[in-house]
Amino acid sequence: MEYFLKLYLPFYLVLYLLVTFVIPTYRTYKQTGINPVTFGKQDNAHDYIGFVMKFLIVLSTLSVLLFSLGSNYYQYTAPILFLESEPIVITGLFFIHISLIWVMIAQYQMQNSWRIGIDETHKTELRTTGIFGISRNPIFLGMIISISGLFLIVPNTLTFFTMLATYFIIQIQVRLEEAFLLQQHPDTYPNYKQRVKRFL
Repeated sequence: MEYFLKLYLPFYLVLYLLVTFVIPTYRTYKQTGINPVTFGKQDNAHDYIGFVMKFLIVLSTLSVLLFSLGSNYYQYTAPILFLESEPIVITGLFFIHISLIWVMIAQYQMQNSWRIGIDETHKTELRTTGIFGISRNPIFLGMIISISGLFLIVPNTLTFFTMLATYFIIQIQVRLEEAFLLQQHPDTYPNYKQRVKRFL
């Protein structure tokens, strides 16, 4: 199992980034001419969250590479040995794959309304049906499940910190987006917010 994971996890990580970030970004830009990545470099809360999210992606990538390629250095991530069991790894694999499918469905249903961050320039349609009738933030939910799955597969202090930090930064970003959507869709968002839970 460990040999398989060392080969498979880097492949999965590349696939995940392609499917959930690169391809949707390219597709949205190609169809609309709008860059869906709205995080910039200004000194405000929104752009700082974007910076932290990029940093957490780097940490996730580093944890996978240390596990797969840097066996001599992996010990410095302080592996949590009592969590290293096949049933837990299988649970983690289930989490990362179900989250990938979940995010793909959510992005498909968002179509050209998909953004990374808050787009104050272009008004987007509020999606309330399909998977968005189950969760107001399905993509963020998928990210939380995915990073939790990675921790179960490669349990160490680095993946644990990344999981916790991702959860809290998403909680902040979701609340910023809720305030923005309330301003952008004052007639429909309050009812939607009351009817559908934030995550599940």
